[in-house]
Amino acid sequence: MPVRFELPTLAALSCLDDGAYADRLSLLEKELAAEPAAPECEAVLRRGAVEHRDWNVRRLCVEHLAARFGDVPAAREAICAATHDDVDWVAFTAINVVGAQRMPEAARDLIRISGWPSNFSRPAYARKPVGCGAALTKRALWNIFGSTDADELRRLEDEHFAELRARVDADRREPDLSDAVLVPGGPSIVGARASAVGPFRMDDSDNPLRVVELPDFYVDRTAVTNERYARFLADVRSGDAARWAHPDQPEDKDHTPAHWRDPRFNNPSFPVVGVDWYDAYAFARWAGGRLPSEEQWEKAARGTDGRRYPWGDDWDTDRARSVESAYPEESPRDLAELEALLVRTSLSWPPEPVVAADALPGGASPYGALNMAGNVWELTRTNFFSRQDMAPFFKGRRGPEFMNRPEAFHVLKGGTWTSPAVCLTTYYRGKDLLTDRHNEVGFRCVYDASPASPASPASPAASAAPATPSASTAPTAPTA
Repeated sequence: MPVRFELPTLAALSCLDDGAYADRLSLLEKELAAEPAAPECEAVLRRGAVEHRDWNVRRLCVEHLAARFGDVPAAREAICAATHDDVDWVAFTAINVVGAQRMPEAARDLIRISGWPSNFSRPAYARKPVGCGAALTKRALWNIFGSTDADELRRLEDEHFAELRARVDADRREPDLSDAVLVPGGPSIVGARASAVGPFRMDDSDNPLRVVELPDFYVDRTAVTNERYARFLADVRSGDAARWAHPDQPEDKDHTPAHWRDPRFNNPSFPVVGVDWYDAYAFARWAGGRLPSEEQWEKAARGTDGRRYPWGDDWDTDRARSVESAYPEESPRDLAELEALLVRTSLSWPPEPVVAADALPGGASPYGALNMAGNVWELTRTNFFSRQDMAPFFKGRRGPEFMNRPEAFHVLKGGTWTSPAVCLTTYYRGKDLLTDRHNEVGFRCVYDASPASPASPASPAASAAPATPSASTAPTAPTA
C-alpha cells in the first residue's frame, strides 16, 4: 500500500522563509501521525532518518520510527545509526530514544561516544569538559544497562558483549612465533645521534634523541619472504580477503605484489617487495600480528644502547645490502655520485639487487633480527608527520587526490639496496605514500608477547565488535 505522505525535499524546504518552513514541518508531523503503521511507512521513515538532507526531517523520522516501529529490527538499526548523526539534535533525539526504550543494541554505538559506563561511573573519574551529547549518552547507557554502579556495570558489559567478543576471539588468528624473536620491554634510546648534514645530504633533524618505554613484543626474525607471502595470497584468493583487509583499502585490491614475476625479486627466500601499506596491513592481520610502530621497529633493530647500526656503531659494508654491495664495482661518495648511479638503474641492472631475507647473519640486531639495515626498506604503522598510528581515509580516491595529504604517508625504516650507509642507520626516517609499490620496500610484523588486550571500539583499526575493557581502560574521548 503506498504511503499517503511525501517527505519534502531539501530544495523545496530551502526556498521557504522561516515561518513557512516551520509550518511545513508542522504539517509533516501531522501527516506522519495520521499515516497507518504499515511496512511501507516504516521504509520511508527509515530512509529519511538516515538519508534526508534536512536535519529536522531526519529528526522527525527518528521520532516517528521510535514511536511507531520501535519493535522493527531495521527501524531500530536506523535509530542506532542516527546516534552518530552529524547534526547534534538529530543525534540527541536518537540517543534519548535508545535510552528511553532501553535498546541494548545501541550500547555499542553509545560507548563510542562517551566511553564505557563502568569507567565513567567510578568515583572521581576524570573527564574532559563535555556537553549535552556526552551527558545524554551517559544517562542513556545507565538506562540501557539498568545500573549506575561501576562494578555491576562491568559485569553487565561483560555479559552484554560476550557473544561479540567470542566472535572476535574466534576470528583472531594465532601467530606463528617459530621464526620470531622476543624484544624485552623496558626503556630504550631512539632518535638520531647526529644532525649534521653529510655528503649525501640526508636530513635527521626531525628525529630528536629520546628515551621511550615499550612493553615486551615479538618481531619477525626476517622480513616477510615471498614464500611466506605466497601462503597469504593463496588464502585470500580462496575468498577470505575481506577478513583481513583494512576498511579503507581500494575495492578492487587483490594483494598481488607488483614485482611478483620479476626474477630479480621473486625468489621464495627473498623479502617480498612491490607491496603497499594496505597489502602489508592485511598480511600482518592474517599472520596474527600487525605492522610495527616506528619505535618498536627501532628498538628491535637497535637494542637499548643507542647504537647506530644493528651490529654496532661502525659501518661495515659486508653486514648489510646497500648501494655499495648491490651495484657491482660502484661506491658513490656523495649525493651527486649516488644520483648519477641510480639514474642508470634499469629492469635488468643491477642484476642481483637483493639477497635472501636470512642472509648476512653478521648484521643481526641485538635480539637476532636480520637485515634491519639494508636489503629493503620496511613499512611501519606510524604516520610520518603525526607519529601516531596510520588512520587512512581515502577509499574511492585516486593517489593524485591525496598524495599531498600528511595522513597518507607512513614511516619507512632500515634503508634498502639503493641506499648509502646514512640511510641504513637504526634511526633514519624514510617516508612513502601508502599506495606506492616499490621494489625497494618490504616489511616484517610484530606480535604481542602476552595475550592480546581488547581493542577500543572506537579504534579505526579495531574489529567492528568492541571488546569489554579492563577496569582501567580509558574510554574514547566524548563528543559534545
